[in-house]
Amino acid sequence: MKIKHNNITYTIPKPFDECNFGSNPTKMMNVMNRFSDENTTQYACIPAFAVAIYDTIIGAEATEDYKTMQHGITWFQKNFTNAYYVLLD
Repeated sequence: MKIKHNNITYTIPKPFDECNFGSNPTKMMNVMNRFSDENTTQYACIPAFAVAIYDTIIGAEATEDYKTMQHGITWFQKNFTNAYYVLLD
């Protein structure tokens, strides 16, 4: 599966191509770092398709599916480097 956003074509690998990207997968969304607190708040603005992949990574971590988690982290490092450092590093 491929998604074009801001003149860049992103290849969505399996199993992330089965994520629900919503009716507008390129809609920009703010995602807060899950370890933020009242003193430190970090956000990343990423498209909805990347949010779905991020959510899958977090779910894979919770269920100890480390293969899927690492696959998603690697995809984020390559495609959304700044968001990777804010959300997943």
